[in-house]
Amino acid sequence: MRVFRYGGDLLCIGACAAYAVNTWLLPETWRGPFLREHFNDALLIPAALPLVLWLQRRLGLRDNDRPPTWPEIALAVGLWSIAAEVVAPLIFRNAVADWRDAVAYAAGAAIAGVWWRR
Repeated sequence: MRVFRYGGDLLCIGACAAYAVNTWLLPETWRGPFLREHFNDALLIPAALPLVLWLQRRLGLRDNDRPPTWPEIALAVGLWSIAAEVVAPLIFRNAVADWRDAVAYAAGAAIAGVWWRR
């Protein structure tokens, strides 16, 4: 059995680094529509889910150190999509619902799932 490294997972580290570069280092003029609007959304699950699962493990809500399962990944996509694209626009004035963001969450999650389950 392969032990999942949570925040030390290479995909998690890479996704966090890509997010930082895209958000803070790339000049706006270098960023096309995908990099501006959906790239960071695609990085959400690879960057955040390992940290959420680590917290769940520490709180005793997860009983193993295996890589994320497909149901865990799907649950994260579903909950985040509802929170960010349904609930947030109702609460925050600047939040905008965009179904394409949910597609980006799912696409990033699918790639991450294949990586983690390899």
